[in-house]
Amino acid sequence: MPGGEVLRVGAAFPDPPFNSAGSIPGSLRSCPPEDSGLDIDLMTAIAEQLGAEARFVRYEGRDFNGIFDALDSGDFDCVASGTTITGSRALKAAFCDPYLISGQALAVDTGRLPDVRSIDDLDGLTIGVQQGNTSQPIANRLLADGKVARIRVYDYGGIRGALRDLSTGRCDAFMKLGPVLSLLASAAPGVAVVQRGITTEKIAIAVPTSDTALLGRINVAQATLEEDGTLPAIRERWTGSPLVDQSGPQAGGPSG
Repeated sequence: MPGGEVLRVGAAFPDPPFNSAGSIPGSLRSCPPEDSGLDIDLMTAIAEQLGAEARFVRYEGRDFNGIFDALDSGDFDCVASGTTITGSRALKAAFCDPYLISGQALAVDTGRLPDVRSIDDLDGLTIGVQQGNTSQPIANRLLADGKVARIRVYDYGGIRGALRDLSTGRCDAFMKLGPVLSLLASAAPGVAVVQRGITTEKIAIAVPTSDTALLGRINVAQATLEEDGTLPAIRERWTGSPLVDQSGPQAGGPSG
């Protein structure tokens, strides 16, 4: 952290409920319109524990995985953006202890495709994913196994357009991390999440591989917030549950 006063947090906006949840029409109306969300609250609390101020830096890239190159280049001190730990990402960044465990979910326009209830019902259909999202390799496997006809890949910031495409037929199903898809689908007429718990993914703050000191300090701060009830309360506000592990098929979205 430059001067020990500011913690620069890289994030891809919007990615509710992790950030900018207040910008989603019809959702969480009690939330302020400015940047808000689980990661905003968490990193603000962690920065306070570290005696610093959290400053959120918007990542503008089309491919989410590019955020780790920006981290390595020094554009941020850390990344907190609903970020799943993967083997390839762990080659570019060091990950703190997970603060949430979740999984991929599937959404469709249930009026147009009432018989699609899971990824097993997508034969002949098009599945949409975001560039660089952890849903992308899952969709690639479905295509290789002949379980979908094609994949439509959207820029990372194009998720609202993807959900609109579910109703027009340009895309038949969309896969995304459960908490995000649940909140976005709730604001998209006719669109519903039909399957959850497709995967189990650990979500954590990422720091440069060279900054083991910051990794340790964030882990200690996060553990303190977990123990004193601050972090469970943040999870409950934004996901509807205080639990770390929300990866099951019945996991829902925010309670409002």
